[in-house]
Amino acid sequence: MVGKIRHVVLMAALLCATASAYSASKTLLVLGDSLSAEYGLARGTGWVSLLEKRLKSENLDVRVVNASISGDTTSGGRSRLPALLAQHKPDVVVLELGANDGLRGLPIPSAEDNLRTMVKLSQQNKAKVLLVGIHMPPNYGRAYTERFTGMYKDLSASLKVPLVPYMLQGVELVPANFQADRMHPLASAHPVILNNIWPQLAPLIKQ
Repeated sequence: MVGKIRHVVLMAALLCATASAYSASKTLLVLGDSLSAEYGLARGTGWVSLLEKRLKSENLDVRVVNASISGDTTSGGRSRLPALLAQHKPDVVVLELGANDGLRGLPIPSAEDNLRTMVKLSQQNKAKVLLVGIHMPPNYGRAYTERFTGMYKDLSASLKVPLVPYMLQGVELVPANFQADRMHPLASAHPVILNNIWPQLAPLIKQ
């Protein structure tokens, strides 16, 4: 009888430990530009804030750190990432950078090298990585726009990280979705952006 009681107690302890492991808090770091920094929006209406609300609604214990800065480039993100990793020790890193490199016509190989370095650095710090891609306007020329889009696909394949091919999918073709600058989405478009990102992000959080 005593042996059976000990067995039951041991099993209960193991189950509690397992449940605790699955419910342990995680940290998600978003490193992006104005598209993630709520540029021109009321606080709490951008896709990152909406993500926090969705996580809570699904009872997922995740601390979200939004380290996005309007105007940031892949070079800026690369210089900021080491300190952010050391400070927050994220379990998941979302890299949403590159748009400003492209809009400034900066060399694609440089942007690709910066993104590759950030992915590897995050992985070395035991974080899962999600790449979030963006497209360039057609007036930049077919060759440049195709190479720019291909940059994200190549990185995703070579580094074996999931990719959101285009965060503005379903947003870009409707002018009414954008602010007066025609570049930054209105708050009403950010739920669509989150829905574009969530299918690739959710598995990284729930693993």
